[in-house]
Order: sequence, then structure tokens, then C-alpha cells
Amino acid sequence: MQISDHLSQSTPTRLDLPARVASAKRTTEETDVTVSLNLDSRGNCKVSTGIPFLDHMLHQISAHGLIDLDVHAVGDIEIDDHHTNEDVGITLGQALHQALGDRKGIVRLGHFLAPLDEALVQVALDFSGRPHLSYDQDFPTQRIGNYDTQLVREFFVAVGNNALMTLHIRQLAGINTHHIIEASFKAFARSLRMAVEIEPRRVGDIPSSKGIL
Repeated sequence: MQISDHLSQSTPTRLDLPARVASAKRTTEETDVTVSLNLDSRGNCKVSTGIPFLDHMLHQISAHGLIDLDVHAVGDIEIDDHHTNEDVGITLGQALHQALGDRKGIVRLGHFLAPLDEALVQVALDFSGRPHLSYDQDFPTQRIGNYDTQLVREFFVAVGNNALMTLHIRQLAGINTHHIIEASFKAFARSLRMAVEIEPRRVGDIPSSKGIL
């Protein structure tokens, strides 16, 4: 048997595996959120949260992470955007956790350095099973339109905690708040895309020297 034949028979490809899809729902007295996603698609996106800037950022996750994403949220935005922003993050994190299942075969770690004009943001993440956020961002303005820029951190806290993810976000440059935040979401998306890819050499194995995550 030739080596190439042996490899083709023993190494599964992503196409050989079932699509990783999930749906999660969160209903409280403040919000009603549904998130559906497919980690193994092309980045089709349909989002409606009532928060236009958050919708724009969710599109970045979908497009640059190659994740089909369907998000529908109704919340008490007449008060402010905080509850809806946080609960979308929680529900997205839960859907990611569900879609990854036991996490066998995934690369697990991802990192990306995203420029957007003068802004430069670095993201590194690990589906470690240990939620943690290190966050170093300095926004020149408090708002983009009606969106409070403090909510960016709250979104990533919610996603990371519920996806059981270690997440580091670091701003290296930037003077335009929109550019900085969008670069953050693009870097997150590409890091996520890297981390959830299947490593063909260990399909079926937990990506940890401990044998468990």
C-alpha cells in the first residue's frame, strides 16, 4: 500500500463528520433570546437583536468565523441595551458549548491579529473548560451611536463564561472606537474559526494531555 493511500484511508476529513449545529434559548423577565448556529458552514447570518451595532458585530463573527448564525432577541431596550447585550452573549456561548459537544478532535486554541485601518487588536482563546477573560481595551468614546462601549466587555464575559473559554483580548493600536471594536470582533471570529477546526491527526481524541477538558 502506498503512503498516500494509507493516509487517505486513515485520516477523516471534516466532510466525513456530522455538522456541528446547536440552538439555545434564554427567556427572562427582561429578554427573550434564541440563537442557532452551524460551525461547519459558510457564514450565513440572520440577526435581529434590536441593537443595530450589536447586530453589525454579530455579522462579523458569522462572516469571519464561517459560522451560520441566526439570532433573534427581544429585550427591554427602552431601559438600556445592557440586558439584551448580555443575554445574547450568554445564549451564544451556550450554543457554542452545545455545538462543540465533548470537543474531541478540535484544534482547541486559536489566535488572530486583526487590523482595521489604524486599529490593531489581538485575540487568543482556548476552549479549555475554564472560563476566564483578560481584557485590555481603551475606547476614545463612550458611545457609538446609542451603543455603550462598556457593553463590549460584558458581551465577551458572557460568551466566554458560557462557552467555557479562556479569552484574551488586547488592543495594540487604535484611535477610532468603531474601528477598535470591529477589529476585536473580527479577531475573535478568526480565532474562534481556528480553534473549532478539526485536527485530522486526532479525530476522536480529547485535545488535552490530561485526557479531559
